[in-house]
Amino acid sequence: MAVYFYYGDEDFNIEQAINEKKNKLDKNFLAMNYKRVDNPDFPTLINVLRTQGMMFGNMLIVINCTKYFEKKETAFSDSQLKEIEDTLALNTDNIDIVLIAITDRDGNNKIDTRKKLFKIFAKYNKQEFPAYKMNYYGKKDLAQWIIKCAKEHNISVDISVAEYMVEQIGNNLRLLNSEIEKLKLLVHPKKIITEEVVKNYCVSNEDLFAFAELLMSNNSANALSEYRKLLSKRHPLEIITAIQTILRKRILLKLNIDKPIEEIMQLTAMSEKQITAIIKNSKNQSLKHLVKLKEKITSAEYKIKSGLSANPESELEYAFVG
Repeated sequence: MAVYFYYGDEDFNIEQAINEKKNKLDKNFLAMNYKRVDNPDFPTLINVLRTQGMMFGNMLIVINCTKYFEKKETAFSDSQLKEIEDTLALNTDNIDIVLIAITDRDGNNKIDTRKKLFKIFAKYNKQEFPAYKMNYYGKKDLAQWIIKCAKEHNISVDISVAEYMVEQIGNNLRLLNSEIEKLKLLVHPKKIITEEVVKNYCVSNEDLFAFAELLMSNNSANALSEYRKLLSKRHPLEIITAIQTILRKRILLKLNIDKPIEEIMQLTAMSEKQITAIIKNSKNQSLKHLVKLKEKITSAEYKIKSGLSANPESELEYAFVG
């Protein structure tokens, strides 16, 4: 079979590409024919790459290699890289190996394509999965994606409504897909999503930004009120994803506020106009509070995702204003 290398900051599309391959496996032996490992150490990586095919059909092995490309991680030695390269070349006929590297959507952890490891992986079926840009052409392409996604869910969306969804929700495909699934249930038995439905039932970027500003300004009472409004439209994990992105950028901005504006723009993936406005409006937001808030939210996210929290809504509420 083949080796694939998927990388980029749109994890939803990477996941979809993997699922297409996974769906082709024999469902009766899926537990044996599908394996996924996350950032294994060198000995484990080599052992996984040397996996022998089984008698129950084709196999799919997914290896998350994201940390291999992080700057803080120690690179493999030249001899280890050579062994990885040689082992990949010997992949057996009935095994698909998918190597994935998911980068930061904020642009702060892009893959260095000059690395030897990247060049080794890139010899195979390389495909980048970038997020849609929120510029004129990116929004037009994203609107078409929404129409296609809705069709796959047996619901229709007009181009004007799709464009409105982009403005309202943004370019997170996972979130857009989730919203389409939700709206389909809300409009049943009708088969079309209207702008009015989107307006009434989808949380806008403006709502999330306003909530985030209350949190970062330590305005607990108003933040709690806004949080409960958001819960009527979004799952706690969807709220976490949006707030974590805003927080990460704000912390980066605070940490690098004395650097030249061009460098801050590169670090935060924001325009000069955005940076100037945020600096002006966030003077009373302390870095210490922002970091503590992010730590609490990250802890809540782990508990929710790992099933350690019996009540995700309350878990997140405590992280926000507890």
